Amino acid sequence: MRVIVDAFGGDDAPLAVLQGCELALKEYDGVEITLVGDIPTMKKVASEHQIDLSQMELIQADDIFDIHTDPVEIRRSMSNSSMAVGLKELAAGNGDAFLSAGSTGALLVGATAFVKRIKGVKRAALAPIMPSATGCFMLIDGGANLDCRPEMLQQFGLMGSIYINKIMEVPSPRVGLANIGAEETKGGELQLEAYQLLKQSNINFIGNVEARDIPLGACDVVVADGFAGNMILKSVEGMGALMIKELKDMFFASTKTKIAALLLKAQLKQFKKRMDYTEYGGAPLMGIAKPVIKAHGSSNPNAFKNAIRQAKEFVQKEVIHEIIANL
Repeated sequence: MRVIVDAFGGDDAPLAVLQGCELALKEYDGVEITLVGDIPTMKKVASEHQIDLSQMELIQADDIFDIHTDPVEIRRSMSNSSMAVGLKELAAGNGDAFLSAGSTGALLVGATAFVKRIKGVKRAALAPIMPSATGCFMLIDGGANLDCRPEMLQQFGLMGSIYINKIMEVPSPRVGLANIGAEETKGGELQLEAYQLLKQSNINFIGNVEARDIPLGACDVVVADGFAGNMILKSVEGMGALMIKELKDMFFASTKTKIAALLLKAQLKQFKKRMDYTEYGGAPLMGIAKPVIKAHGSSNPNAFKNAIRQAKEFVQKEVIHEIIANL
């Protein structure tokens, strides 16, 4: 199984990308990797940091898509960027999945333009996997579609349920609609209509969920329009960072608390791992005809390695075939 990787997407590219790919090849059997980007630069960075590229295919792309560039330019002036070339390789059948930590907007536009959406899907959605008190949950949409129609939210619920079932092996994922109250009559016109459509769908829809209950494990799939979803995403990320900072400050406040930290070292390490986005890999673009993964812009080598694992599972567990069968 071949994963095509944008070698120049992300804050620490290409070094973190190359290191993550090397780790993935060592850890995951049956994975092949194609790196897309400026080949001389990749070889230079690899040589400087003792990274073995001999088992990876390299494809030349002259440009790098800057996060400040208008996303639609991926089809125009930036059609030879590493992201665009990689997506075209996926569309041509030269790989099974694509991974990038570059511009989210450009990845969405490029995936829709070059790889295309699954037939019948209204819009592709960004679907990050996030930690909760009971494990993790999928947030769909995490920011790709600011303006949504009710039928789009219905499809988000279906696609998210299938992904969590196949990848996370949750037997009957609980799907909740992000809202300002748990009652069926809460929300605006979008939420009221989406509620009824989700209720009629062949999924385990549990009704509305409030933002405060989401991190506590209220459901396995949180359905939201992109605006509300991105607010939830950033709030959960911010609270996670705050909790880790407060714990550090508390345990390093005095000699006694430092001793306490040593006694709780294993538990603190486990807690930090649960809150670490790098353990989850990236956010799948649900609704695209082939697996596309968006890694966090600040991804380190471990995050890229796990994103490749995520792409591998996306392909092997035939998530897209299941979505097609249930539309």
